[in-house]
Amino acid sequence: MPNGGVYVAENREGEIVGFSSGGKERSGNYNEFEGELYAIYILKEHQSKGIGKALVKPIIDEIKEMGLNSMLVLVLKDNISRLFYEALGGKKIDTVEVEIAGKKLFELVYGWEDIRNIF
Repeated sequence: MPNGGVYVAENREGEIVGFSSGGKERSGNYNEFEGELYAIYILKEHQSKGIGKALVKPIIDEIKEMGLNSMLVLVLKDNISRLFYEALGGKKIDTVEVEIAGKKLFELVYGWEDIRNIF
């Protein structure tokens, strides 16, 4: 990915069970948030085992290495993973309408003004 790194989580057999990516904020719509968690995905059977935190940490470290101290993430409103971002201290800063496969959906934008103390 040209704007940032990609990190993977593997099981004991070496199979990928999750990934994350992030870097600089891409939209330019949120000037006070410089970094962005672009994507994080963990197979259902591997959720709630600490893998999410383990995949977010290197993204935060990478964003901090860029000299940036804030971050946002967009998540579909109906996605229960939004609770993960809330547990990490993310604050809802916006709701945006998106169209996916011809269907109008809503994404919540969560932001962290200071990522230096998340972990």
